[in-house]
Amino acid sequence: MTDKKRKILKKWEDEKKAVKATQVAFDVGEKIQYVIRKEALDRSINPSDRIRQILGLSVSRKPKRLRLSISLSDDDMAYLAKVYNLETSDPVEVKRRAAEKLVEHVKDIDKKEQ
Repeated sequence: MTDKKRKILKKWEDEKKAVKATQVAFDVGEKIQYVIRKEALDRSINPSDRIRQILGLSVSRKPKRLRLSISLSDDDMAYLAKVYNLETSDPVEVKRRAAEKLVEHVKDIDKKEQ
């Protein structure tokens, strides 16, 4: 068997495992969610990995880059493009400018706290 075929078979085995996994959502209240999310942030892991740790489950993933994300509608994108004086056809630049605004927001908070 060639290496390529082995890789394909391995990929399908991994896919089977993913299909067998069950998504579980916990309705535990705002305070519990806040504490778990804060613990995850303090440990530079995602909340799912923190929940796995608390439950005594394995956490086999490598640490990921933490990202902030939101969903933007077409109207949201158009609004931001207008605010930044850009074309809506340039979502990458809109995203870059929005990220800059987030960075500036934190810098302003840091200045106020000093």
